[in-house]
Amino acid sequence: MSNDDVLAGVGPRLRALRQARGATLAGLATETGLTASTLSRLENGKLRPTLEQLLPLARAHGVPLDDLVAAPPTGDPRIHLRPIRRSGLTIVPLTRRAGGMQAYKVIYPPAGRASTTKRQTHEGYEWFYVLNGKVRFVLGDQEFLLAEGEAAEFDTRVPHWIGSADHRPAELLTLFGPQGERAHLSPAKR
Repeated sequence: MSNDDVLAGVGPRLRALRQARGATLAGLATETGLTASTLSRLENGKLRPTLEQLLPLARAHGVPLDDLVAAPPTGDPRIHLRPIRRSGLTIVPLTRRAGGMQAYKVIYPPAGRASTTKRQTHEGYEWFYVLNGKVRFVLGDQEFLLAEGEAAEFDTRVPHWIGSADHRPAELLTLFGPQGERAHLSPAKR
């Protein structure tokens, strides 16, 4: 493929990634620092993408730069784990495709060190499995303690909060769809 052919395919891939995440042009503009107009022109093929534009887009969509330009596969199926630190949590993406169900390892700090115990709500469903530690799980008016090897599944429209239940960090394997990904991984408010 020629360079022109490669670059012509970037726009449709960018649009598909954004739509799979349920993101708007305005929301993506806020996330990347690019204007909504620039994003629209990139998606429509009216603007040739630059590396300075593609890097924040790959970061925002959670995909390698190679995915945006359809680089040939290297044959390496391993996922290179890059932890994200957000609101006192360490979140390690375990999947790398945009849209659909996502898997994460989430490490909650020891009890009392969380930045908030405020319950949150958002669209979708969430499932988690306790890998290590003990978890305090508040769902609506109920509170649960979960130990290693226990799991929970719940409607995230019910106010909820998850955190370590004791002096040790708690490690969870968590699955959620695009709505949960936006709620948990959206840029921190300044």
